[in-house]
Amino acid sequence: MSEYDYDLFVIGAGSGGVRAARTAAATGARVAVAEDRYLGGTCVNVGCVPKKLYSYAAHFHEAFEDAGGFGWQLSGAPAFDWPTLRDNKIGEIKRLNGIYGRLLDNAGVRLINGRATVLDPHHVAVAGETISAEKILVAVGGWPWVPDFPGSELTVNSNQVFDLDSFPERFLVLGGGYIAVEFASIFNGLGSESHLVYRGELFLRGFDREVREYTRDEMAKKGVNLHFEVNIEAIEKVAGGLKVSLTNGETLEVDAVLAATGRRPHLEGLGLDSFDLATHPDGSLRVNERFETSVPSILALGDVIGGPELTPVALAEAMQLVEHHYGETTPAPLDYARIATAVFCHPNIGTVGLSEEEAREQCGEIRVYTADFRPMKHTLSGSSERCLMKLIVDDHSDVVVGAHMVGEEAGEVIQGIAIAVRAGLTKAQFDQTVGIHPTGAEEFVTMRSPSRR
Repeated sequence: MSEYDYDLFVIGAGSGGVRAARTAAATGARVAVAEDRYLGGTCVNVGCVPKKLYSYAAHFHEAFEDAGGFGWQLSGAPAFDWPTLRDNKIGEIKRLNGIYGRLLDNAGVRLINGRATVLDPHHVAVAGETISAEKILVAVGGWPWVPDFPGSELTVNSNQVFDLDSFPERFLVLGGGYIAVEFASIFNGLGSESHLVYRGELFLRGFDREVREYTRDEMAKKGVNLHFEVNIEAIEKVAGGLKVSLTNGETLEVDAVLAATGRRPHLEGLGLDSFDLATHPDGSLRVNERFETSVPSILALGDVIGGPELTPVALAEAMQLVEHHYGETTPAPLDYARIATAVFCHPNIGTVGLSEEEAREQCGEIRVYTADFRPMKHTLSGSSERCLMKLIVDDHSDVVVGAHMVGEEAGEVIQGIAIAVRAGLTKAQFDQTVGIHPTGAEEFVTMRSPSRR
């Protein structure tokens, strides 16, 4: 008989926490999960799922405009109803919450409603109960961070923006990361006068430079007002909405301001301060390849450990963690290189592997292949939207080390390309692949002449 109530106690029922709990329970481990907010975590409730639903909604604006060139005539101007989108999204999330609850129940995992506090390396307190566990897993994800400036309390964060009481006819986003870029596009597509304010000279730092510039130009063409190398000085409430004063002396009047200025590990109130756990400079927890913190019985995964803040990464970490602690074999360390990702701005970005800048630094001699074209769809739609596809090749080995796309459904296309990049296929093997015609994606296997070296 074990001296502990549970073999694994998970704090946080997000994607990573639920996956770890279920897979550990499947090995015979006794598992409990504590969650104080909502099942499914950031992704299901205030992240990927509602964001993608809103992105779909925002695309209809252009779809209606594009339809005319294909012979479709609309009787009257299309009208957008914000409460319908918002409330249908709420219904879908409640459905997903229920699914997560049933997954835990069917796996034999006990779910406790409440925010757990770690008392010592083997005990937690939650919902008036003290529980012992051989291992404690911290999987509480991140939380929006808003800088302090006059009027910052008038902003909404990325958790709140999905549920605005009324639709903002004039919308401003502060930030330059993927959340900021996505929401500037989404509200622009839904019909807002959309502004993005970023202190840097170009958004999406860390992405391929050409991709960033191309996205900037396409977003501007669609009507997003981009304000670079400037910041918000102050916000004040006025009769017409919110008056935003910028550091360049310009003022804007808008109805809502989203502060998309980053997320930080949501560790407050967990009682971890007393353990002096090793952390990264950004406050995220340091873990080894077994996902153990500096206190071995306290584990961590997902956004709290400072890796890529992506749901599939948290899921992969959960599977690795369970295999390390409850499996029969020792898995190889999780490889964080060549992880594909997408940005659901308009047009979308899909990317995997090295940027051109990273490849030049790491590989030395490279070849860059690009295709910049107007998609076939828009030969009739009348839209001026263009598409960029890009392959980066290590000249010495001929291996494709990076693939990037800006265009419609870029995430869907790059998912398949990511398998090839992950497998280390060469440009010759890409060239040997017969394309599917007519598609935009075939450009990835028909680019023959380098654009530059």
